[in-house]
Amino acid sequence: MLYTEIDSPLGRLLLTGRPSATAPGGTALVSLSVPEQRNAPAPGPDWRREPAAFGEAARQLAAYFAGETRDFALEFAVEGTEFRRKVWDALDAVPYGATTSYGQLAARIGAPRAAVRAVGGAIGANPLLVLRPCHRVIGADGSLTGYAGGLDRKRHLLALEGAL
Repeated sequence: MLYTEIDSPLGRLLLTGRPSATAPGGTALVSLSVPEQRNAPAPGPDWRREPAAFGEAARQLAAYFAGETRDFALEFAVEGTEFRRKVWDALDAVPYGATTSYGQLAARIGAPRAAVRAVGGAIGANPLLVLRPCHRVIGADGSLTGYAGGLDRKRHLLALEGAL
Protein backbone atom coordinates (compact mmCIF):
# COMPACT_ATOMS: atom_id res chain seq x y z
CA MET A 1 0.00 0.00 0.00
CA LEU A 2 1.24 3.46 -0.87
CA TYR A 3 0.46 6.44 1.35
CA THR A 4 1.16 10.05 2.08
CA GLU A 5 -0.10 12.75 4.40
CA ILE A 6 -1.02 16.28 3.37
CA ASP A 7 -2.11 19.33 5.33
CA SER A 8 -5.61 20.69 4.85
CA PRO A 9 -8.13 22.95 6.60
CA LEU A 10 -9.54 19.74 8.13
CA GLY A 11 -6.20 18.75 9.61
CA ARG A 12 -3.68 16.28 8.31
CA LEU A 13 -5.18 14.00 5.63
CA LEU A 14 -3.96 10.44 5.16
CA LEU A 15 -4.23 9.26 1.56
CA THR A 16 -3.68 5.61 0.67
CA GLY A 17 -3.58 4.01 -2.72
CA ARG A 18 -2.15 1.38 -4.98
CA PRO A 19 -0.69 1.50 -8.47
CA SER A 20 -3.39 2.14 -11.05
CA ALA A 21 -4.60 -0.82 -13.07
CA THR A 22 -5.63 1.47 -15.93
CA ALA A 23 -3.10 4.33 -15.98
CA PRO A 24 0.55 3.24 -15.97
CA GLY A 25 2.45 5.24 -13.36
CA GLY A 26 -0.77 6.49 -11.79
CA THR A 27 -2.25 5.83 -8.37
CA ALA A 28 -5.75 4.62 -7.58
CA LEU A 29 -6.99 5.95 -4.24
CA VAL A 30 -8.10 3.44 -1.64
CA SER A 31 -8.85 5.85 1.19
CA LEU A 32 -8.72 9.43 2.41
CA SER A 33 -9.08 9.87 6.16
CA VAL A 34 -8.75 12.62 8.75
CA PRO A 35 -7.25 12.60 12.26
CA GLU A 36 -9.40 10.87 14.89
CA GLN A 37 -11.69 9.39 12.20
CA ARG A 38 -13.59 6.30 13.19
CA ASN A 39 -12.15 3.19 11.53
CA ALA A 40 -9.40 5.13 9.77
CA PRO A 41 -6.53 3.06 8.40
CA ALA A 42 -3.08 3.42 9.91
CA PRO A 43 0.16 2.90 8.02
CA GLY A 44 1.41 -0.64 8.47
CA PRO A 45 4.92 -2.05 8.30
CA ASP A 46 4.51 -3.05 4.66
CA TRP A 47 3.19 0.38 3.59
CA ARG A 48 5.44 2.70 1.59
CA ARG A 49 5.36 6.49 1.94
CA GLU A 50 5.22 7.81 -1.61
CA PRO A 51 4.18 11.50 -1.75
CA ALA A 52 4.82 11.79 -5.50
CA ALA A 53 2.23 9.09 -6.19
CA PHE A 54 -0.46 11.40 -4.77
CA GLY A 55 0.56 14.63 -6.48
CA GLU A 56 -2.61 14.92 -8.56
CA ALA A 57 -4.86 14.12 -5.60
CA ALA A 58 -3.04 16.72 -3.48
CA ARG A 59 -3.39 19.31 -6.26
CA GLN A 60 -7.13 18.68 -6.66
CA LEU A 61 -7.75 18.72 -2.90
CA ALA A 62 -5.87 22.04 -2.56
CA ALA A 63 -8.01 23.50 -5.37
CA TYR A 64 -11.19 22.23 -3.70
CA PHE A 65 -10.28 23.74 -0.32
CA ALA A 66 -9.37 27.03 -2.07
CA GLY A 67 -12.81 27.11 -3.70
CA GLU A 68 -11.29 26.74 -7.17
CA THR A 69 -12.87 23.40 -8.11
CA ARG A 70 -16.05 21.55 -7.29
CA ASP A 71 -15.34 18.10 -8.71
CA PHE A 72 -12.60 15.53 -8.47
CA ALA A 73 -11.23 13.56 -11.42
CA LEU A 74 -9.32 10.81 -9.63
CA GLU A 75 -9.21 7.05 -9.91
CA PHE A 76 -10.58 5.10 -6.95
CA ALA A 77 -9.78 1.49 -6.02
CA VAL A 78 -12.33 0.98 -3.28
CA GLU A 79 -13.82 -2.37 -2.43
CA GLY A 80 -17.29 -2.83 -1.03
CA THR A 81 -20.42 -4.87 -1.33
CA GLU A 82 -22.75 -4.27 -4.25
CA PHE A 83 -25.10 -2.36 -1.91
CA ARG A 84 -22.31 -0.11 -0.62
CA ARG A 85 -21.12 0.59 -4.16
CA LYS A 86 -24.68 1.63 -5.12
CA VAL A 87 -24.83 4.00 -2.15
CA TRP A 88 -21.37 5.40 -2.92
CA ASP A 89 -22.31 5.94 -6.57
CA ALA A 90 -25.40 7.81 -5.38
CA LEU A 91 -23.19 9.96 -3.12
CA ASP A 92 -21.04 10.84 -6.12
CA ALA A 93 -24.17 12.18 -7.84
CA VAL A 94 -25.02 14.68 -5.06
CA PRO A 95 -23.90 18.01 -6.55
CA TYR A 96 -21.48 20.43 -4.93
CA GLY A 97 -23.37 22.86 -2.70
CA ALA A 98 -26.40 20.58 -2.35
CA THR A 99 -27.49 18.25 0.41
CA THR A 100 -29.68 15.18 0.52
CA SER A 101 -31.17 13.07 3.29
CA TYR A 102 -30.57 9.42 4.06
CA GLY A 103 -34.14 8.66 2.96
CA GLN A 104 -33.72 10.52 -0.32
CA LEU A 105 -30.49 8.64 -0.98
CA ALA A 106 -32.24 5.32 -0.23
CA ALA A 107 -35.00 6.24 -2.69
CA ARG A 108 -32.42 7.24 -5.31
CA ILE A 109 -30.95 3.72 -5.29
CA GLY A 110 -34.38 2.08 -5.21
CA ALA A 111 -34.05 0.84 -1.64
CA PRO A 112 -37.16 0.62 0.56
CA ARG A 113 -37.69 3.12 3.37
CA ALA A 114 -36.72 0.37 5.82
CA ALA A 115 -33.21 0.38 4.29
CA VAL A 116 -32.37 3.87 5.56
CA ARG A 117 -30.24 2.41 8.38
CA ALA A 118 -28.33 0.27 5.89
CA VAL A 119 -27.79 3.34 3.71
CA GLY A 120 -26.42 5.16 6.78
CA GLY A 121 -24.09 2.24 7.42
CA ALA A 122 -22.80 2.32 3.85
CA ILE A 123 -22.26 6.07 4.10
CA GLY A 124 -20.40 5.58 7.40
CA ALA A 125 -18.17 3.00 5.71
CA ASN A 126 -17.18 5.43 2.93
CA PRO A 127 -13.38 5.26 2.85
CA LEU A 128 -12.97 8.41 0.75
CA LEU A 129 -14.00 11.35 2.92
CA VAL A 130 -14.25 14.65 1.04
CA LEU A 131 -13.68 12.96 -2.34
CA ARG A 132 -16.89 10.94 -2.11
CA PRO A 133 -19.18 13.58 -0.55
CA CYS A 134 -20.81 11.83 2.39
CA HIS A 135 -20.70 15.20 4.15
CA ARG A 136 -23.61 16.25 1.91
CA VAL A 137 -25.99 13.80 3.59
CA ILE A 138 -28.03 15.31 6.41
CA GLY A 139 -31.02 14.34 8.52
CA ALA A 140 -34.52 14.54 7.05
CA ASP A 141 -35.18 17.52 9.35
CA GLY A 142 -32.11 19.34 8.03
CA SER A 143 -29.96 18.54 11.05
CA LEU A 144 -26.31 17.65 10.72
CA THR A 145 -26.01 14.02 11.65
CA GLY A 146 -23.14 11.54 11.83
CA TYR A 147 -19.89 12.04 9.99
CA ALA A 148 -16.89 9.78 10.46
CA GLY A 149 -14.61 12.82 10.45
CA GLY A 150 -16.66 14.65 13.09
CA LEU A 151 -19.49 17.16 12.83
CA ASP A 152 -17.15 20.18 12.95
CA ARG A 153 -15.46 18.97 9.77
CA LYS A 154 -18.84 18.25 8.16
CA ARG A 155 -19.96 21.79 9.03
CA HIS A 156 -16.70 23.17 7.56
CA LEU A 157 -17.16 21.28 4.27
CA LEU A 158 -20.81 22.29 3.89
CA ALA A 159 -19.94 25.93 4.63
CA LEU A 160 -17.11 25.80 2.06
CA GLU A 161 -19.62 24.56 -0.52
CA GLY A 162 -22.23 27.17 0.46
CA ALA A 163 -24.71 24.52 1.63
CA LEU A 164 -25.13 25.92 5.17
